[in-house]
Amino acid sequence: MTMTAESHDAVATDLAAAACLFHGFSDGSRLRILQHLLLGEHRVVELTEHLGLAQSTVSKHLACLKDCGLVSSRPVGRASLFSVTHPESTTQLLVAAEQLLEATGYAVTLCSNHGLDAHG
Repeated sequence: MTMTAESHDAVATDLAAAACLFHGFSDGSRLRILQHLLLGEHRVVELTEHLGLAQSTVSKHLACLKDCGLVSSRPVGRASLFSVTHPESTTQLLVAAEQLLEATGYAVTLCSNHGLDAHG
């Protein structure tokens, strides 16, 4: 089976979207926020207290996660409550990531581009 230009473009678009999705998960603080939101709705102030992060950091990461469609918010008084938009799929992806990390022996931590020492 040969790929047409249209199917090649569709695959490229799908891969670009997947890369964007994984970028949303690429920051440790965003992962911590997502994991905490999987426990239930939270306000920014609660996330800063629970995670020990600055309010500006939490707000910045929530904006990113919201732009990615991973988090939503609803107003409650003067504050907003944040939640994971697709908790089951997000949990499945995080579990799959943990399984892949274990299967590879956490080799990604040694990667010269993305490993623990690559950004330090």
